[in-house]
Amino acid sequence: MSGILMMAGCLAGVWSADTRAAASEPGYVDSHLHYVDFVQRSEGLEALVEAMDRAGVAQAQLMGLAVTRKWSTQFQHPPRALEGDTPALYWYSATDYRLAAELSRASPEVRERFYPFISGFNPTDRHASERIARLLSLYPGLWRGIGEILTRHDELSRLTEGETARADHPALMAVYALAGRRHLPVLLHSNVAPVDAAEPRYLPELERAIAANPDTTFIWAHAGTSEVLNQRHGKLAWLNATVARLLERYPNLYVDLSWSVLHPYLLDGRGEARETWVALVERYPTRFMLGSDLVGHFGPLGRVMDGFRPFLDELDGSTSRAVAQDNFRRLMDQASRRGPATP
Repeated sequence: MSGILMMAGCLAGVWSADTRAAASEPGYVDSHLHYVDFVQRSEGLEALVEAMDRAGVAQAQLMGLAVTRKWSTQFQHPPRALEGDTPALYWYSATDYRLAAELSRASPEVRERFYPFISGFNPTDRHASERIARLLSLYPGLWRGIGEILTRHDELSRLTEGETARADHPALMAVYALAGRRHLPVLLHSNVAPVDAAEPRYLPELERAIAANPDTTFIWAHAGTSEVLNQRHGKLAWLNATVARLLERYPNLYVDLSWSVLHPYLLDGRGEARETWVALVERYPTRFMLGSDLVGHFGPLGRVMDGFRPFLDELDGSTSRAVAQDNFRRLMDQASRRGPATP
């Protein structure tokens, strides 16, 4: 009898340990995370790692922000929001150098939790691919992707000085070609529709970019949506079918479900998962990923990622884990296994 009790106790200990391990296993890989905000400020790596631990985020894509706010003489105080009638943003390359410097000072254990992306270049400058290549040479082995490339981004586009970026700009075509040769996935923001019309006016630009670069992996940020589009047009009834068509036609396309996709697309007004989007993700279970899209301030990380739970819980178990964790990690691992990159 004592032997049976001892065995039961051992089994209970094993079960308890396994349960704790399962409970403590990180539940997310964040596929869209900015280290800095729109004035290039950040709470820092230590705060980010602490927020990731609290949120159950094992690893994260990490990038700077390609633009920064200008504090001009027309403002007595620093502007805080993307507002006003004059351009107040400009392209800012130092964001990448800061990220590289801070990661280089971190411990190997911390660095292993991040997939750094190059983001600090002007997507309308035909020198962009050359400058990205220089960064790759300066920090060999550090960079794992390119982006978020900001094109067709409603208020942000309007407020950014210079030529408006578009997904098929000649400067970006050279960047995509470089990304394909170097096996670097590209995170691309390209709104599917303009602010003034609920129609997919910008979709041809995106398709031309993807079709012309079949060896380049594209991650479409927010499935082409934005908060401004949501406010102006509500739920675009044709978006689900559009995403489905693109995924079927372009095997090099993936979709980032961060920020403005959760509401009103993945979840309805009652906070319940929409069947059409559940069915779409189940149809392409390896092609979707989750991101927080936080910018330099990391306290809300757990709340943002857990906001996807009502949707994830309606997916098949393996699909739910793939979307929450495995798809982005697998994409990064596949890129690193594709062999030596060519110049």
